[in-house]
Order: sequence, then C-alpha cells, then structure tokens
Amino acid sequence: DCLGTPIVYSPVKADLTGNIKKIRAVYDSNPTKFKTLQNILEVEKEIHGSAWPKTGATLALMWLKRGLKFMLVLLQSISDGERDEEHPNLIRVNALKAYEIALKKYHGWMLQKLF
Repeated sequence: DCLGTPIVYSPVKADLTGNIKKIRAVYDSNPTKFKTLQNILEVEKEIHGSAWPKTGATLALMWLKRGLKFMLVLLQSISDGERDEEHPNLIRVNALKAYEIALKKYHGWMLQKLF
C-alpha cells in the first residue's frame, strides 16, 4: 500500500469529513437562510463578533480549505513524479511536502512532531 498504514491518512480523511459535517449542519439548520457559503460566513460574522472567524462553520471552512490544499499539493507532487528513489513505492516525500506547504504553519509543535 503506497499510503502506508491507515494512521498516516486516516486523520486527514477524518478532518475533511468532520469539517464538511460541521458546515452541512449549519446549512441544514436553515437552508433558506444559508443558501451559499457566503451567507453562512456573513451570518456567523454578525453573530460571533470578535470571535469570528475562529468559530463555527467559518472555522470548519478554513480547515476544509487547508485540507483540500494538502490533498492538491500531495496529488500534484505525485503527478510531477517526485519520489524517494530508495523507496519509490511510498509517498512519504509527497505527504511531507504537502504538509509543509498546506498545514504545518497552522499546527502547534506537538502536532508537527506527530506528523
């Protein structure tokens, strides 16, 4: 398996899925009011004031965007043929590049070391 153990990619999948669920829950609470993501952002900005954008569906949307950027960089790196010549069937080089570019700056020291 080129992805290695599930422990490598399970957190990314869980994070993306969790953020989608959070955004969807806000939409489902009032589909008429929240027709677009823009509508959700505008309402949450008004409701949460100074805590915005680090709360609610807005925060989930920011993390979803970061997670999707991680996936984009990962897949682009694979597509570009970047690889570890000693372990050509593994995508560790690609995953680390994607993490460095898309997520590392948003994670604390402990999470960075875990990755």
